[in-house]
Amino acid sequence: MLNIKKLLAIVLLSGSTISYAQVNLPIALNLQNTYTKGTRTKAGAPGKNYWQNTADYHIKVSFDPKSRNIAGTVAIDYANNSPDTLSTVLFKLYPNLYKKGAIRDMPVSAQDLTDGVHIKSISVNNQLQDSTKHRIEGTNMMLNAHLAPGQKTHFDIEYAYTLNKTSHIRTGQIDTGAFFVAYFFPRIAVYDDIDGWNEFPYLGSQEFYNDFCHFNAEITVPGNYQVWATGNLKNPEQVYNPKYVKLINQASISDKITDIITQADVEAADIARNNPTNTWKFEADSVTDLVFAISNHYIWKASSLVVDTKTNRRTRVDAVFNPAHKDYFEVVNYARKTVETMSYQFPKWPYPYPHETVFDGLDQMEYPMMVNDNPLENTADAIELTDHEIFHTMFPFYMGTNETKYGWMDEGWATIGEWLISPVIDPSIVDPYGVAATENSAGIEQDVPVMTLTPQLTGVSKFTDSYPKPGLGYLYVKDMLGDELFTKALHYYISQWHGKHPMPYDFFNCINTGSGINLNWFWKSWFFDNGQPNLAISKVSHQQQKYSVTITSIGTKPVPINLTVYYQDGSSQLVHQSIACWAKGNKTTNVTFAAKKPVKQMVLGTTYDPDTDKKDNIWKP
Repeated sequence: MLNIKKLLAIVLLSGSTISYAQVNLPIALNLQNTYTKGTRTKAGAPGKNYWQNTADYHIKVSFDPKSRNIAGTVAIDYANNSPDTLSTVLFKLYPNLYKKGAIRDMPVSAQDLTDGVHIKSISVNNQLQDSTKHRIEGTNMMLNAHLAPGQKTHFDIEYAYTLNKTSHIRTGQIDTGAFFVAYFFPRIAVYDDIDGWNEFPYLGSQEFYNDFCHFNAEITVPGNYQVWATGNLKNPEQVYNPKYVKLINQASISDKITDIITQADVEAADIARNNPTNTWKFEADSVTDLVFAISNHYIWKASSLVVDTKTNRRTRVDAVFNPAHKDYFEVVNYARKTVETMSYQFPKWPYPYPHETVFDGLDQMEYPMMVNDNPLENTADAIELTDHEIFHTMFPFYMGTNETKYGWMDEGWATIGEWLISPVIDPSIVDPYGVAATENSAGIEQDVPVMTLTPQLTGVSKFTDSYPKPGLGYLYVKDMLGDELFTKALHYYISQWHGKHPMPYDFFNCINTGSGINLNWFWKSWFFDNGQPNLAISKVSHQQQKYSVTITSIGTKPVPINLTVYYQDGSSQLVHQSIACWAKGNKTTNVTFAAKKPVKQMVLGTTYDPDTDKKDNIWKP
């Protein structure tokens, strides 16, 4: 699918492993300290002293679509599993992005500016706190407290805010009868072994970092609305009329596409129980967030599939959308194929959650078990968006990475997922997402290493360092190791860190350990160092049909060698060497091949080989 042939295999000799030149990766002190504390290991696995905090959330919220007012309570049982006594507890109030005077890195319409989240009351262990015990700065709220190591504490918060009507940044009103509601409740920030509290404010562009928690949510909306959310619907018989309960159950066990809600059903207006309001109850365990979406006019297509042949566990896949958006009628097929491909081909790990709902919205954003995707008329665009956002289920939601600091640890994976899965859904697709931007910006002032913290990125690097550059890095390692060994190494990383909070070095070291090969030379060159990719055909010699081609790395960023030999009769041949050919720091390498016919020309580079100067990539006899 990537037009790359594995012509150079890495051979593992019995009882031994191949190791390239030993390179030590530069590491910041706060990350190095995790090894000293024993919370992480240099082999990549969690250390004997690894810990993480968690909480049990019970959310009760009412949403009025007319006023867009959200009001509710959240009860939190928080466990301090750290070795530290916490004198303050940090909460995240993400809706304060729309608060008047808040610092943002993107514009917000004046009509969406509010007074932010109104905290009506806070109780700690059933003791009401006065307002002097907490202070709010942007999207952070600090509450004075005393939590000893191992202590569990109960918080009750009553709150309200107004959902944005426009300026749809991952959440808000979609149309007069559809809303996507995310980040809608106060939640406790991550306290980890690296930085302590995650104090980074939410400014709009950077994404999120939350603990794995248990959620129960009761969502009350007018009786003519349906609700879709993270987790399992616990009371379908109390909110749906019997016909729809039966259809949902049918879709959950059927490989076929089930029309749960049709246009005729919407017009008949007899879907939900005929009450002034209905309360929808959802439960989700070991997830980092809970979101919901509502509509009074969307239709619903669903199917399910076995994602784990060992247990026959199934995942239901939903497309919930405005029937006026004709492209969305095929989204359920794209989503189903994505879940299938993820489970059995790449990353070849059983899809971890009971459902995946693609909701017709105004963004291109992922959430646990939910996707908020705008409609797209172009088929390839719709496929690429669908599989990209669903791939995020693994990264960050199953793996718990810190998106705020290390955006590349989830967006890079979604990018390679998009590149690999889109052609499975539609073989005509060649998806060059981000490669041109990488090529055009390589080596300029704004081009900085992938390991740069996401909040420090600016200009084009905000895109390239999060999406295509790490995506290419993953692709090159996959090519270098070969599918079988790469999958083994990736599964080692997933098995060690799912449900936890891996940092970049945990990933690098897990791949090294899982593959049995020290790849630090590559991690350093592609993720830590500056530079630009630039290969050239510098010499061609041949004796009859035997050709030898010298490739020179003019740039300072290694990329694989993909040499396409075009013959005079119009046919072609691809000669490939993985990026391992540059492992020793050499600036030249030779590729050889036997010409099958008279050669017309040779061209260096394919879709996923950025090159800052292609003038020297063509050779003609």
